[in-house]
Amino acid sequence: MKDTIGDEPATTLAPAAGRALRVLLTGYRSHPHVGGQGVYLSELAKALQRAGHKVTVVSGPPYPDLPDTISLVRLPALNLFDVDNAFMAFRPVFLTRWPDFAEWACHNTAAFGELYAFACRLNDWLKGREDEFDVIHDNQTLATPFLSIAKRIPVIATIHHPIAIDREFAIDSATKRVDRWLTARWYDFVDMQEKTARVLPALLAVSEAARDSHVAWYGVDPMRVDVALNGIDHTVFRTDPSVTREAELIAATASADVPIKGLDVLMTAFVELAQSRPDLKLEMIGQLRDGRAKQILTEAGVMDRVTCRHGVSREDIAALYQRASVVACPARFEGFGFPAAEAMACGAPVVASDGGALPEVVGEAGRVVPAGDARALAAALGEVLDTPEAAHRMSVDGAERARQAFDWDRHAETAVSLYQRVMAAC
Repeated sequence: MKDTIGDEPATTLAPAAGRALRVLLTGYRSHPHVGGQGVYLSELAKALQRAGHKVTVVSGPPYPDLPDTISLVRLPALNLFDVDNAFMAFRPVFLTRWPDFAEWACHNTAAFGELYAFACRLNDWLKGREDEFDVIHDNQTLATPFLSIAKRIPVIATIHHPIAIDREFAIDSATKRVDRWLTARWYDFVDMQEKTARVLPALLAVSEAARDSHVAWYGVDPMRVDVALNGIDHTVFRTDPSVTREAELIAATASADVPIKGLDVLMTAFVELAQSRPDLKLEMIGQLRDGRAKQILTEAGVMDRVTCRHGVSREDIAALYQRASVVACPARFEGFGFPAAEAMACGAPVVASDGGALPEVVGEAGRVVPAGDARALAAALGEVLDTPEAAHRMSVDGAERARQAFDWDRHAETAVSLYQRVMAAC
Protein backbone atom coordinates (compact mmCIF):
# COMPACT_ATOMS: atom_id res chain seq x y z
CA MET A 1 0.00 0.00 0.00
CA LYS A 2 1.03 3.61 -0.41
CA ASP A 3 1.49 5.50 2.84
CA THR A 4 0.68 8.92 1.41
CA ILE A 5 -2.17 10.20 -0.67
CA GLY A 6 -1.08 9.08 -4.08
CA ASP A 7 -2.10 8.98 -7.69
CA GLU A 8 -5.03 7.15 -9.23
CA PRO A 9 -4.94 3.36 -8.64
CA ALA A 10 -3.03 1.51 -11.31
CA THR A 11 -6.04 -0.62 -12.22
CA THR A 12 -9.66 0.47 -11.93
CA LEU A 13 -12.95 -0.34 -13.56
CA ALA A 14 -15.39 2.28 -14.79
CA PRO A 15 -17.93 3.13 -12.08
CA ALA A 16 -21.24 1.37 -12.59
CA ALA A 17 -23.11 4.67 -12.53
CA GLY A 18 -22.00 8.27 -12.40
CA ARG A 19 -18.49 9.58 -11.95
CA ALA A 20 -15.71 8.01 -9.95
CA LEU A 21 -15.79 9.22 -6.36
CA ARG A 22 -12.85 10.09 -4.11
CA VAL A 23 -13.68 8.19 -0.95
CA LEU A 24 -11.93 8.55 2.40
CA LEU A 25 -12.46 5.53 4.68
CA THR A 26 -11.64 6.00 8.36
CA GLY A 27 -11.14 3.68 11.32
CA TYR A 28 -9.62 4.36 14.72
CA ARG A 29 -8.27 0.77 14.89
CA SER A 30 -8.01 -1.60 11.94
CA HIS A 31 -6.28 -4.78 13.10
CA PRO A 32 -6.14 -7.08 10.05
CA HIS A 33 -6.82 -10.30 12.01
CA VAL A 34 -8.31 -9.62 15.46
CA GLY A 35 -11.96 -8.58 15.42
CA GLY A 36 -13.77 -7.37 12.32
CA GLN A 37 -12.76 -3.70 12.13
CA GLY A 38 -9.68 -4.13 9.94
CA VAL A 39 -11.37 -6.77 7.80
CA TYR A 40 -14.31 -4.47 7.17
CA LEU A 41 -12.19 -1.48 6.23
CA SER A 42 -9.88 -3.47 3.96
CA GLU A 43 -12.60 -5.39 2.13
CA LEU A 44 -14.79 -2.32 1.61
CA ALA A 45 -11.80 -0.38 0.26
CA LYS A 46 -11.02 -3.12 -2.25
CA ALA A 47 -14.66 -3.40 -3.33
CA LEU A 48 -14.95 0.35 -3.86
CA GLN A 49 -11.76 0.32 -5.91
CA ARG A 50 -13.08 -2.57 -8.02
CA ALA A 51 -16.11 -0.38 -8.73
CA GLY A 52 -13.80 2.30 -10.12
CA HIS A 53 -13.59 4.72 -7.18
CA LYS A 54 -10.44 6.25 -5.75
CA VAL A 55 -10.01 5.14 -2.16
CA THR A 56 -7.83 6.46 0.65
CA VAL A 57 -7.81 4.88 4.10
CA VAL A 58 -6.94 6.77 7.29
CA SER A 59 -6.42 4.60 10.34
CA GLY A 60 -4.97 4.58 13.79
CA PRO A 61 -2.86 1.61 14.92
CA PRO A 62 -2.97 -1.29 14.38
CA TYR A 63 -3.18 -0.68 10.67
CA PRO A 64 -5.08 -2.67 8.01
CA ASP A 65 -3.61 -4.85 5.29
CA LEU A 66 -4.24 -3.11 1.97
CA PRO A 67 -3.06 -3.62 -1.61
CA ASP A 68 -0.44 -1.24 -2.96
CA THR A 69 -3.03 0.52 -5.10
CA ILE A 70 -4.91 1.85 -2.06
CA SER A 71 -3.34 4.73 -0.14
CA LEU A 72 -3.00 4.36 3.61
CA VAL A 73 -2.53 7.34 5.90
CA ARG A 74 -1.28 6.27 9.32
CA LEU A 75 -2.32 8.43 12.27
CA PRO A 76 -0.15 7.27 15.20
CA ALA A 77 -1.67 7.01 18.66
CA LEU A 78 -0.08 6.81 22.10
CA ASN A 79 -0.86 3.08 22.50
CA LEU A 80 -1.05 3.46 26.26
CA PHE A 81 -2.34 -0.07 26.76
CA ASP A 82 1.09 -1.29 25.63
CA VAL A 83 3.19 0.66 28.15
CA ASP A 84 4.03 -0.35 31.73
CA ASN A 85 3.15 3.00 33.29
CA ALA A 86 0.64 5.01 31.29
CA PHE A 87 0.71 7.93 33.72
CA MET A 88 4.46 8.38 33.31
CA ALA A 89 4.01 8.34 29.52
CA PHE A 90 3.04 12.01 29.74
CA ARG A 91 5.25 14.41 27.77
CA PRO A 92 5.18 18.22 28.02
CA VAL A 93 4.51 18.41 24.27
CA PHE A 94 1.05 16.92 24.99
CA LEU A 95 0.08 20.36 26.28
CA THR A 96 0.35 21.64 22.71
CA ARG A 97 -1.26 18.56 21.08
CA TRP A 98 -4.84 18.24 22.22
CA PRO A 99 -5.47 14.71 20.80
CA ASP A 100 -2.46 13.32 22.67
CA PHE A 101 -3.40 15.08 25.90
CA ALA A 102 -7.02 13.89 25.61
CA GLU A 103 -5.95 10.28 25.04
CA TRP A 104 -3.50 10.40 27.95
CA ALA A 105 -5.96 12.09 30.30
CA CYS A 106 -8.81 9.71 29.48
CA HIS A 107 -6.66 6.63 29.87
CA ASN A 108 -5.37 7.77 33.25
CA THR A 109 -8.83 8.56 34.58
CA ALA A 110 -10.25 5.12 33.69
CA ALA A 111 -11.96 6.24 30.46
CA PHE A 112 -11.47 5.01 26.89
CA GLY A 113 -10.34 7.98 24.83
CA GLU A 114 -8.96 6.44 21.64
CA LEU A 115 -12.09 7.09 19.58
CA TYR A 116 -12.21 10.78 20.42
CA ALA A 117 -8.44 11.22 20.06
CA PHE A 118 -8.42 9.57 16.63
CA ALA A 119 -11.25 11.79 15.40
CA CYS A 120 -9.39 14.88 16.66
CA ARG A 121 -6.24 13.79 14.81
CA LEU A 122 -8.30 13.16 11.68
CA ASN A 123 -9.91 16.58 11.95
CA ASP A 124 -6.47 18.21 12.19
CA TRP A 125 -5.08 16.15 9.30
CA LEU A 126 -8.02 17.06 7.04
CA LYS A 127 -7.55 20.80 7.35
CA GLY A 128 -6.45 22.05 3.94
CA ARG A 129 -7.21 18.68 2.33
CA GLU A 130 -11.01 18.95 2.13
CA ASP A 131 -10.99 19.40 -1.65
CA GLU A 132 -9.20 16.07 -2.13
CA PHE A 133 -12.24 14.00 -1.14
CA ASP A 134 -15.90 13.80 -2.14
CA VAL A 135 -17.10 11.87 0.91
CA ILE A 136 -15.90 10.36 4.18
CA HIS A 137 -17.05 6.93 5.32
CA ASP A 138 -16.32 6.21 8.99
CA ASN A 139 -16.25 2.72 10.46
CA GLN A 140 -18.20 3.31 13.70
CA THR A 141 -15.77 5.66 15.37
CA LEU A 142 -18.78 7.94 15.84
CA ALA A 143 -16.82 10.56 17.74
CA THR A 144 -18.11 14.12 17.99
CA PRO A 145 -15.29 15.69 15.90
CA PHE A 146 -16.98 14.02 12.92
CA LEU A 147 -19.83 16.50 13.36
CA SER A 148 -17.36 19.31 12.74
CA ILE A 149 -15.86 17.45 9.81
CA ALA A 150 -19.33 16.90 8.33
CA LYS A 151 -19.75 20.67 7.98
CA ARG A 152 -16.88 20.64 5.46
CA ILE A 153 -17.16 17.21 3.79
CA PRO A 154 -20.15 14.85 3.53
CA VAL A 155 -19.86 12.04 6.13
CA ILE A 156 -21.60 8.70 6.54
CA ALA A 157 -20.79 5.97 9.04
CA THR A 158 -21.11 2.21 9.22
CA ILE A 159 -22.83 0.94 12.36
CA HIS A 160 -22.24 -2.60 13.61
CA HIS A 161 -23.87 -2.71 17.03
CA PRO A 162 -24.45 -0.12 19.74
CA ILE A 163 -21.71 -0.36 22.35
CA ALA A 164 -24.37 0.58 24.89
CA ILE A 165 -25.28 -3.12 24.82
CA ASP A 166 -21.72 -4.09 25.77
CA ARG A 167 -21.86 -1.51 28.55
CA GLU A 168 -25.05 -2.94 30.00
CA PHE A 169 -23.76 -6.53 29.95
CA ALA A 170 -20.46 -5.44 31.50
CA ILE A 171 -22.07 -3.38 34.29
CA ASP A 172 -24.59 -6.13 35.08
CA SER A 173 -21.79 -8.69 35.41
CA ALA A 174 -19.74 -6.53 37.81
CA THR A 175 -20.18 -7.70 41.41
CA LYS A 176 -18.68 -4.76 43.30
CA ARG A 177 -19.86 -1.15 43.38
CA VAL A 178 -16.40 0.15 42.46
CA ASP A 179 -16.23 -2.23 39.50
CA ARG A 180 -19.59 -1.02 38.26
CA TRP A 181 -18.41 2.58 38.54
CA LEU A 182 -15.14 1.86 36.74
CA THR A 183 -16.98 -0.01 33.99
CA ALA A 184 -19.42 2.85 33.48
CA ARG A 185 -16.52 5.29 33.40
CA TRP A 186 -14.64 3.24 30.79
CA TYR A 187 -17.75 3.19 28.59
CA ASP A 188 -18.25 6.95 28.92
CA PHE A 189 -17.67 7.29 25.16
CA VAL A 190 -21.04 5.62 24.47
CA ASP A 191 -22.91 8.90 25.02
CA MET A 192 -20.64 10.55 22.46
CA GLN A 193 -21.35 7.80 19.93
CA GLU A 194 -25.07 8.08 20.54
CA LYS A 195 -25.02 11.82 19.88
CA THR A 196 -22.96 11.44 16.71
CA ALA A 197 -25.08 8.60 15.32
CA ARG A 198 -28.25 10.63 15.82
CA VAL A 199 -26.86 13.68 13.99
CA LEU A 200 -25.00 12.23 10.99
CA PRO A 201 -27.16 12.40 7.86
CA ALA A 202 -26.83 8.76 6.78
CA LEU A 203 -25.75 5.45 8.27
CA LEU A 204 -24.96 2.05 6.76
CA ALA A 205 -26.00 -0.87 8.98
CA VAL A 206 -24.44 -4.30 8.44
CA SER A 207 -27.69 -6.06 9.36
CA GLU A 208 -31.29 -5.37 10.21
CA ALA A 209 -30.40 -6.10 13.84
CA ALA A 210 -27.68 -3.45 13.69
CA ARG A 211 -30.20 -0.91 12.38
CA ASP A 212 -32.96 -1.84 14.81
CA SER A 213 -30.67 -1.86 17.84
CA HIS A 214 -29.35 1.62 17.04
CA VAL A 215 -32.92 2.83 16.69
CA ALA A 216 -33.82 1.30 20.05
CA TRP A 217 -30.70 2.24 22.01
CA TYR A 218 -29.60 5.51 20.40
CA GLY A 219 -32.81 6.92 18.99
CA VAL A 220 -31.46 6.88 15.43
CA ASP A 221 -34.01 7.71 12.73
CA PRO A 222 -34.53 4.43 10.81
CA MET A 223 -35.23 6.39 7.62
CA ARG A 224 -31.58 7.53 7.61
CA VAL A 225 -30.24 3.96 7.75
CA ASP A 226 -29.63 1.64 4.80
CA VAL A 227 -28.89 -2.04 5.42
CA ALA A 228 -26.39 -4.22 3.57
CA LEU A 229 -24.98 -7.45 4.96
CA ASN A 230 -21.21 -7.67 5.15
CA GLY A 231 -19.37 -9.69 2.56
CA ILE A 232 -16.66 -12.27 3.09
CA ASP A 233 -13.59 -13.21 1.06
CA HIS A 234 -14.76 -16.26 -0.87
CA THR A 235 -11.25 -16.91 -2.20
CA VAL A 236 -10.17 -17.71 1.38
CA PHE A 237 -13.34 -18.91 3.06
CA ARG A 238 -14.53 -21.73 0.83
CA THR A 239 -15.21 -25.43 0.92
CA ASP A 240 -12.35 -27.86 0.32
CA PRO A 241 -13.51 -31.40 -0.58
CA SER A 242 -9.97 -32.73 -0.04
CA VAL A 243 -10.18 -31.98 3.71
CA THR A 244 -11.77 -34.58 5.99
CA ARG A 245 -13.68 -33.24 8.93
CA GLU A 246 -12.37 -34.29 12.33
CA ALA A 247 -14.82 -36.16 14.51
CA GLU A 248 -15.76 -34.56 17.81
CA LEU A 249 -14.10 -31.22 17.03
CA ILE A 250 -15.92 -28.01 17.95
CA ALA A 251 -14.44 -24.76 16.64
CA ALA A 252 -15.06 -21.21 17.88
CA THR A 253 -13.47 -17.77 18.03
CA ALA A 254 -12.58 -15.81 21.16
CA SER A 255 -11.92 -12.16 20.42
CA ALA A 256 -12.43 -11.34 24.11
CA ASP A 257 -13.77 -12.99 27.26
CA VAL A 258 -16.41 -10.38 27.95
CA PRO A 259 -20.05 -11.15 28.75
CA ILE A 260 -21.43 -10.10 25.37
CA LYS A 261 -19.30 -12.69 23.54
CA GLY A 262 -20.85 -15.59 25.45
CA LEU A 263 -17.67 -17.59 26.00
CA ASP A 264 -18.90 -18.54 29.46
CA VAL A 265 -21.99 -20.05 27.82
CA LEU A 266 -19.87 -22.02 25.35
CA MET A 267 -17.55 -23.34 28.06
CA THR A 268 -20.48 -24.43 30.22
CA ALA A 269 -21.97 -26.24 27.21
CA PHE A 270 -18.60 -27.82 26.39
CA VAL A 271 -18.18 -29.10 29.96
CA GLU A 272 -21.66 -30.66 29.84
CA LEU A 273 -20.90 -32.42 26.55
CA ALA A 274 -17.39 -33.48 27.60
CA GLN A 275 -18.76 -35.48 30.55
CA SER A 276 -20.17 -38.09 28.17
CA ARG A 277 -17.86 -37.63 25.17
CA PRO A 278 -14.27 -38.56 26.04
CA ASP A 279 -12.95 -37.62 22.58
CA LEU A 280 -14.58 -34.19 22.40
CA LYS A 281 -12.21 -31.30 21.66
CA LEU A 282 -12.58 -27.53 21.37
CA GLU A 283 -10.25 -25.49 19.19
CA MET A 284 -10.47 -21.72 19.44
CA ILE A 285 -9.07 -18.82 17.47
CA GLY A 286 -7.95 -16.23 19.99
CA GLN A 287 -6.52 -16.06 23.48
CA LEU A 288 -8.35 -17.41 26.50
CA ARG A 289 -7.19 -15.06 29.23
CA ASP A 290 -7.95 -15.37 32.91
CA GLY A 291 -11.67 -14.88 33.32
CA ARG A 292 -14.97 -16.66 33.80
CA ALA A 293 -14.64 -18.87 30.70
CA LYS A 294 -11.21 -20.17 31.69
CA GLN A 295 -12.38 -20.67 35.26
CA ILE A 296 -15.24 -22.90 34.07
CA LEU A 297 -12.85 -25.14 32.13
CA THR A 298 -10.30 -25.31 34.93
CA GLU A 299 -12.83 -26.21 37.62
CA ALA A 300 -14.24 -28.97 35.40
CA GLY A 301 -10.78 -30.38 34.67
CA VAL A 302 -11.15 -30.23 30.88
CA MET A 303 -8.65 -27.48 30.08
CA ASP A 304 -6.42 -30.05 28.38
CA ARG A 305 -9.11 -30.62 25.76
CA VAL A 306 -9.12 -26.98 24.66
CA THR A 307 -6.60 -25.53 22.21
CA CYS A 308 -6.25 -21.79 21.61
CA ARG A 309 -4.30 -20.16 18.77
CA HIS A 310 -3.89 -16.44 18.20
CA GLY A 311 -2.15 -14.26 15.66
CA VAL A 312 -3.09 -16.67 12.90
CA SER A 313 -3.86 -15.84 9.28
CA ARG A 314 -7.27 -15.92 7.64
CA GLU A 315 -6.10 -19.00 5.78
CA ASP A 316 -5.46 -20.73 9.11
CA ILE A 317 -8.92 -19.77 10.32
CA ALA A 318 -10.47 -21.14 7.13
CA ALA A 319 -8.51 -24.37 7.53
CA LEU A 320 -9.97 -24.83 11.02
CA TYR A 321 -13.50 -24.26 9.76
CA GLN A 322 -12.92 -26.74 6.93
CA ARG A 323 -11.99 -29.57 9.31
CA ALA A 324 -14.26 -28.83 12.28
CA SER A 325 -17.28 -31.02 12.98
CA VAL A 326 -19.28 -27.96 14.02
CA VAL A 327 -18.67 -24.27 14.71
CA ALA A 328 -20.23 -22.61 17.75
CA CYS A 329 -21.18 -18.90 17.78
CA PRO A 330 -22.47 -18.24 21.32
CA ALA A 331 -22.50 -14.41 21.50
CA ARG A 332 -25.26 -12.74 23.45
CA PHE A 333 -25.35 -10.06 20.75
CA GLU A 334 -23.66 -9.57 17.37
CA GLY A 335 -24.19 -6.77 14.91
CA PHE A 336 -23.24 -9.23 12.17
CA GLY A 337 -21.06 -12.21 13.10
CA PHE A 338 -18.13 -12.83 10.75
CA PRO A 339 -17.27 -16.23 12.28
CA ALA A 340 -20.71 -17.62 11.46
CA ALA A 341 -20.61 -16.35 7.86
CA GLU A 342 -17.03 -17.49 7.26
CA ALA A 343 -17.63 -20.90 8.81
CA MET A 344 -20.69 -21.46 6.63
CA ALA A 345 -18.68 -20.51 3.54
CA CYS A 346 -16.19 -23.23 4.51
CA GLY A 347 -18.99 -25.78 4.72
CA ALA A 348 -18.97 -26.10 8.50
CA PRO A 349 -22.28 -26.73 10.27
CA VAL A 350 -22.99 -23.72 12.48
CA VAL A 351 -24.81 -23.56 15.79
CA ALA A 352 -25.43 -19.93 16.79
CA SER A 353 -27.31 -18.03 19.45
CA ASP A 354 -30.23 -15.78 18.59
CA GLY A 355 -28.22 -12.78 19.77
CA GLY A 356 -28.60 -9.80 17.47
CA ALA A 357 -27.92 -10.51 13.80
CA LEU A 358 -26.81 -14.13 14.11
CA PRO A 359 -30.21 -15.52 12.99
CA GLU A 360 -30.00 -13.20 9.94
CA VAL A 361 -26.56 -14.53 9.09
CA VAL A 362 -27.30 -18.21 9.68
CA GLY A 363 -30.79 -18.17 8.17
CA GLU A 364 -32.32 -21.61 7.70
CA ALA A 365 -28.93 -23.18 7.09
CA GLY A 366 -27.86 -23.54 10.73
CA ARG A 367 -29.18 -24.16 14.20
CA VAL A 368 -30.21 -21.23 16.39
CA VAL A 369 -30.57 -21.44 20.17
CA PRO A 370 -31.52 -18.86 22.80
CA ALA A 371 -28.64 -16.56 23.72
CA GLY A 372 -27.20 -17.32 27.15
CA ASP A 373 -28.73 -20.82 27.31
CA ALA A 374 -25.80 -23.23 27.79
CA ARG A 375 -28.04 -26.30 28.00
CA ALA A 376 -29.72 -25.49 24.68
CA LEU A 377 -26.33 -24.84 23.08
CA ALA A 378 -24.99 -28.17 24.34
CA ALA A 379 -28.05 -30.02 23.04
CA ALA A 380 -27.77 -28.45 19.59
CA LEU A 381 -24.03 -29.11 19.32
CA GLY A 382 -24.54 -32.71 20.46
CA GLU A 383 -27.31 -33.22 17.91
CA VAL A 384 -25.05 -32.05 15.06
CA LEU A 385 -22.21 -34.27 16.28
CA ASP A 386 -24.54 -37.28 16.52
CA THR A 387 -26.40 -36.82 13.23
CA PRO A 388 -24.07 -36.95 10.20
CA GLU A 389 -26.95 -36.62 7.73
CA ALA A 390 -28.20 -33.40 9.32
CA ALA A 391 -24.64 -32.08 9.60
CA HIS A 392 -24.07 -32.73 5.89
CA ARG A 393 -27.27 -30.89 4.95
CA MET A 394 -26.25 -27.92 7.12
CA SER A 395 -22.85 -27.95 5.43
CA VAL A 396 -24.30 -27.83 1.93
CA ASP A 397 -27.01 -25.29 2.75
CA GLY A 398 -24.63 -23.09 4.69
CA ALA A 399 -22.05 -22.93 1.90
CA GLU A 400 -24.74 -22.04 -0.62
CA ARG A 401 -26.21 -19.35 1.63
CA ALA A 402 -22.76 -17.83 2.18
CA ARG A 403 -22.14 -17.63 -1.57
CA GLN A 404 -25.46 -15.93 -2.18
CA ALA A 405 -25.76 -13.61 0.83
CA PHE A 406 -22.33 -12.24 1.72
CA ASP A 407 -20.92 -10.12 -1.10
CA TRP A 408 -18.58 -7.14 -0.61
CA ASP A 409 -19.34 -5.69 -4.04
CA ARG A 410 -23.04 -5.54 -3.20
CA HIS A 411 -22.20 -3.96 0.16
CA ALA A 412 -20.09 -1.34 -1.63
CA GLU A 413 -22.93 -0.59 -4.04
CA THR A 414 -25.17 0.30 -1.11
CA ALA A 415 -22.41 2.46 0.35
CA VAL A 416 -22.03 4.37 -2.92
CA SER A 417 -25.75 5.03 -3.09
CA LEU A 418 -25.49 6.59 0.37
CA TYR A 419 -22.49 8.67 -0.71
CA GLN A 420 -24.44 10.04 -3.64
CA ARG A 421 -27.43 10.82 -1.44
CA VAL A 422 -25.49 12.82 1.16
CA MET A 423 -23.45 14.58 -1.53
CA ALA A 424 -26.62 15.64 -3.32
CA ALA A 425 -28.01 17.04 -0.07
CA CYS A 426 -24.99 19.28 0.54
